[in-house]
Amino acid sequence: MKTIIDFHNKKTKKEKFTMVTCYDYTFAKILAESDVDCLLVGDSLANTMLGHSTTLNATVNIMTLYTGAVARGAGDKKFIVGDMPFMSYRKGLTSSMTAAEKIMRAGAHAIKLEGGEGNYAIVKHMVGSGVPVMGHLGLTPQAVHQLGGFKVQGRDQKAQQKIKEEALRLEDSGAFCVVLECVPSTLAQEITAALDIPTIGIGAGPDTDGQVLVLQDLLGMTKGFRPKFLKTYFDGFNNLQSAFNAYHQEVVQGDFPTEKESY
Repeated sequence: MKTIIDFHNKKTKKEKFTMVTCYDYTFAKILAESDVDCLLVGDSLANTMLGHSTTLNATVNIMTLYTGAVARGAGDKKFIVGDMPFMSYRKGLTSSMTAAEKIMRAGAHAIKLEGGEGNYAIVKHMVGSGVPVMGHLGLTPQAVHQLGGFKVQGRDQKAQQKIKEEALRLEDSGAFCVVLECVPSTLAQEITAALDIPTIGIGAGPDTDGQVLVLQDLLGMTKGFRPKFLKTYFDGFNNLQSAFNAYHQEVVQGDFPTEKESY
């Protein structure tokens, strides 16, 4: 994917697509040569890269720094979405646009923001100013304390109706895509069918137009982290640990470096 038009075309043709989070230059270079369609510089970097328990510690400056690294690694080969971090789009129009400007100038092709209610005017203004906007509904990690923890959203009919209405209003405000996180599969299916713009699911079942996973999660790099929605595609923790241990053993046993690795 190179532009937001590609997202629309995928939905029209009923072709599934993929998004993966990415936070650094090295992984961006690898992903740039992969089949993955687009990259999300997620505020989840507060967890995966900085060790915080929530995403609330991500700032605009941090997002700008990491977005730039990913953009340099991916070059022009992938569509890059940058997250608007906690409170960066809730302090008034000027502050919101300044934050979006910084992330876009760093190399993002679009921004993503969480929630519907209270965001429609800023989404419309951003889109009207040339900033493509991706929405995010359901489990919105920036609101973890308001939601009472990381749990499935839209369990009852009233909550489901609200999420569906928010998705429709985000579309009406100009969003080109909506992430649906940790919602019942039936709700995700209904929203996907109701929208002209594509949906991307994480813990939202198989019927969304695309899927997204956190890089470290799909690579199995976090020992013991196995939520229901996650499938790992590599035993990253154990394989990387084995590589580090092999290096250590060769050094202490005098097997590395050899004459081959010496000048």
